[in-house]
Amino acid sequence: MARSAEDSRRINDVRGPVIIISASGMATGGRILHHMALRLSDPRTTVLLVGFQAAGSRGRALQDGAREVRIFGAPVPVRARVAQSTALSAHADRDETLRWLGGFQTPPRITYLVHGEPDASRALAEAIRARYGWLVVVAAAGATVDLEPGSMPR
Repeated sequence: MARSAEDSRRINDVRGPVIIISASGMATGGRILHHMALRLSDPRTTVLLVGFQAAGSRGRALQDGAREVRIFGAPVPVRARVAQSTALSAHADRDETLRWLGGFQTPPRITYLVHGEPDASRALAEAIRARYGWLVVVAAAGATVDLEPGSMPR
């Protein structure tokens, strides 16, 4: 268990096979970037991407077969094997989200969807409207919301 940055750095000193488990699922930040910078160019390495990889993320680039990624501003060749497991996710799917929303005793005045791919967010918004009749807004980049009572989205 690497509880500190120093513990994590010591992992880079290990020669031979290692398994590194990281919370940065899309490879967008954190300590995993140091490990990837060191090991992506090694064809003996396997990077197992678990769960969804958002468009534009380093994880998606790896999933899509990028031969090179930029880490800390430097190009890193990808010679590692990249595999994907879609069996695990930290996020609820559509049906789980709808089931959870169904537990509200009082519906919210407005439901904002702020996470997810645009098409999937729009589909979920429509499913919420259809099932519960709620006012649902899919967030747009740069949008702001006034949280004062009686305010509406802009």
